[in-house]
Amino acid sequence: MKRFTHVLERGLFASRWLLAPLYVGLAAALLLVLVRFGASFWTLLQSVINNEAHTFTLDLLALLDLVLLANLILIVIFAGYENFVSKIDVAKGNADRPHWMGTIDFSGLKLKLIGSLVAISVIELLKDFIHLGEDPTAKIGDGIIWRIAIHLVFVFSGVMFALMDFIAEKIRPGHGVDEFGG
Repeated sequence: MKRFTHVLERGLFASRWLLAPLYVGLAAALLLVLVRFGASFWTLLQSVINNEAHTFTLDLLALLDLVLLANLILIVIFAGYENFVSKIDVAKGNADRPHWMGTIDFSGLKLKLIGSLVAISVIELLKDFIHLGEDPTAKIGDGIIWRIAIHLVFVFSGVMFALMDFIAEKIRPGHGVDEFGG
């Protein structure tokens, strides 16, 4: 029985490598975001050349959106791989290694994810409001109301995640609270 358990546990432990192709897929998606950034940058450049001041801000916000998305993908790749698959040894001792790499646990990853979603949501709302400001006949429609509602859900979720992590940290054994909360 002990031998069976050992083989089973080795297999389960090795199964973490099934996640590696998913992170490679995210890295490939990062290349697609780069292509999209290039196209958006070209649009921004055209609005500057054509002196279209009203579209410049919207085009610039589209670039910021893509940068935040790319940052989010990179954080998920690094933190997810290091938390669930293996340490990234080639980054150790490298001067370019991000300071947060290897320090973000699953809880931190959740908070960074929701924080990025809130930031992206804010940029989308800002684009909507700029568009409303440019068109005097425009009215706040159902689409904008839904985006505001979704944004507020993201904000609420982020606050709840942070609160749950705070509470979990306070009641974790070894932090001055016994197992019965006293």
